[in-house]
Amino acid sequence: MASDVQIRVGNVAIGGGAPVVIQSMTLTPTRDVEATTAQIASLVSAGCEVVRCAVPKVEDADALARIVRFSPIPVIADIHFNASLALKAIEAGVAAVRINPGNIGGPDKVELVVAAAKKAGIPMRIGANSGSLPKHLQELAQADQAEALVAAAIEEVELLERLDFRDFKISVKSTHVPTMIRAYRMLAAKVPYPLHLGVTEAGMPFAGSIKSAVGMGALLVDGIGDTIRVSLT
Repeated sequence: MASDVQIRVGNVAIGGGAPVVIQSMTLTPTRDVEATTAQIASLVSAGCEVVRCAVPKVEDADALARIVRFSPIPVIADIHFNASLALKAIEAGVAAVRINPGNIGGPDKVELVVAAAKKAGIPMRIGANSGSLPKHLQELAQADQAEALVAAAIEEVELLERLDFRDFKISVKSTHVPTMIRAYRMLAAKVPYPLHLGVTEAGMPFAGSIKSAVGMGALLVDGIGDTIRVSLT
């Protein structure tokens, strides 16, 4: 069930038999370079190997070049809704970009981001989230959310494959642990790409840590999962 495809986020190998990689995300405004780099240093001391930074505004994208320069680990840009921010992040030298093809502005915008990622030689992370499934899958989600998550992810995979881009990892996150486990198991049986594990909006530190440990642990023991991140309130 382990992924066959290996990608590289900076100097970190993901998938294809590589050890599971620990990822985290900064909570600081990315435009605050000093605070963000300080938090990255703290995460590194705790064992983080790859870090994601939110890029909701142009000011955040403009700060990425300095953050990338100062960060001792690869930086991933987290992009929603605005393809131009993804392009700016790639120009800034990030090691990867995370996008949701369903909210980035349509297939033409995805194609722009893919072309830029290809040129820069960096991977992407795509995937589905229980809180933002496409409208055409809402009815399926009511009947079987895990099936809907996998269907959404497969649609994104097929879009990138049509663009001749295979340098990516995938996630199918849910707030409901049994749903998340089932979705990842189904997806692992369908695709060869690396999988990023996580329980979305897991909750406050104590309960959220338990939910994440149960969800990710159940998958990791089966050899499913290549990167992990715990998402707490």
